[in-house]
Amino acid sequence: MRSEKEMMDLIIGVAMKDERIRGVYMNGSRTNPNAPHDIFQDYDIVYVVGETASFIGEEDWIDVFGKRLYMQQPDKMDAMRGMETDRERHYTYLMQLADGNRLDLTVMTQEYAEGNIKEDRLCKVLLDKDGVLAEVPAPSDESHWVKKPSAAEFLCCCNEFWWMQNSVGKGLWRREMTYAMDIMNLYIRPQLMKMLSWYAGMKTDFTCSVGKSGKYLNRYLSGDEYESLLGTYSGSDRECAWKAVFVMCSLFDGTARKVADGLGYAYDSGEAEGSRLFLECTRGLAEDAADIRLGEA
Repeated sequence: MRSEKEMMDLIIGVAMKDERIRGVYMNGSRTNPNAPHDIFQDYDIVYVVGETASFIGEEDWIDVFGKRLYMQQPDKMDAMRGMETDRERHYTYLMQLADGNRLDLTVMTQEYAEGNIKEDRLCKVLLDKDGVLAEVPAPSDESHWVKKPSAAEFLCCCNEFWWMQNSVGKGLWRREMTYAMDIMNLYIRPQLMKMLSWYAGMKTDFTCSVGKSGKYLNRYLSGDEYESLLGTYSGSDRECAWKAVFVMCSLFDGTARKVADGLGYAYDSGEAEGSRLFLECTRGLAEDAADIRLGEA
């Protein structure tokens, strides 16, 4: 596996030799001072160019970076499917190289790049042949920090979480496991992760990033809280899925109450109790039940 120095020398060396490439900058985890550094980190590189057409028309120009195991060209795929693209301004190659390194390389026009650099605080300029790229402060993940929710955002997150329990409950009762798992992971889990992110943000005065898919949440949750989060992931066994649902409910409820107290927002505990009651009654239903009885309701 080529070292970071070898890869960076190659990346900058290619740009130095190609007159079409006027600048280079890097973003992503390698410029993030708060991201852990390991062998799986991508090289997220942008080549600033005058035009993209000659690069797109000469696909083998990327062979200079080494043998590839496989790759993806998202813009090419979008065009193949008839989707609108902006290939005149940017075009991306995602390359898994045979030596173990991954290079995510984008060719981007100067005008587009200047806007990108201003928006993404993780950009680090590596080469500027013409001295035209905007000066950027030291890389920071500030643009990825958790944003404080409004009272309305908090309310909607809670309502969506508790409302969708209805669907996961009936899916598990019917043994429609693919449906139930999709409801859990595509609709309910995002609300849980959002609430946990707000909790982490509240504890740090909203100066933290929890990373993609909440991968850094373990930094901000207690050991028990993080174990509960892990307990919300289940396999295909129905009883395990039911257990995960109730762990998810308890974790969300406890966290939402803390966030509500910390931010001075109202929390609809009645909604939570009603949703959990419906879940509990659904779990206890016989497989041939003819009606649903919700306690004294």
